[in-house]
Amino acid sequence: MKTIHELIKAEYEKSCYKESFVYELREWIHKELSPLNQQPIDFVRWVPIGEVQANDYNPNSVAQNEMRLLYTSILHDGYTQPIVTIWDEVIQKYVIVDGFHRYFTCKTNKDILERNHGMLPIVVINKDINDRMASTVRHNRARGKHSVNGMSNMVFQMLDNGWLDADICNELGMEPDELLRLKHITGFSKLFMNVEYQKAWETHKQIKIRQDYEKQKK
Repeated sequence: MKTIHELIKAEYEKSCYKESFVYELREWIHKELSPLNQQPIDFVRWVPIGEVQANDYNPNSVAQNEMRLLYTSILHDGYTQPIVTIWDEVIQKYVIVDGFHRYFTCKTNKDILERNHGMLPIVVINKDINDRMASTVRHNRARGKHSVNGMSNMVFQMLDNGWLDADICNELGMEPDELLRLKHITGFSKLFMNVEYQKAWETHKQIKIRQDYEKQKK
């Protein structure tokens, strides 16, 4: 009796479209067998780079020296992290949430692009625009890199899309005074509609600090 590995290899050898066979096998394992199929990283897919597009709100910025280092890293170590994306039904493309510079390195360096056979490793998450921007900020802030102007513009968009100050602070890991500084930077009157927010509510982080302090007193 053939082993499962031998059966899969035999089917692979018979297939006329080997890339599609591998993709469909991975997708089937992810959806039908994996106990971790709620995690995006459980299914890394390779897609043509032309099907991937940058977003128009990322506040992250990378210096030229760091971009050169990223190129060297990908050249020598390959792709060790996929690009995080969402699927945009309107434009029929994967839009980048995190990983623009890994995408850009592949797109602009022929040696990397050819080695990848014109493909890019991605994972896909399902989020609306505000949650998508929040995900981008969380990825950037976790690495300690983001542009102040880009952040302030993104905050303006989030408020304009209906999020409250408390939502932004809680989702982006910001303190109220940090949000207020970003509001001043933009100069947009829209951002000062809830100017009393500092005294009116507490962030999750502030509540946790207060609760821990009260427990210690007891």
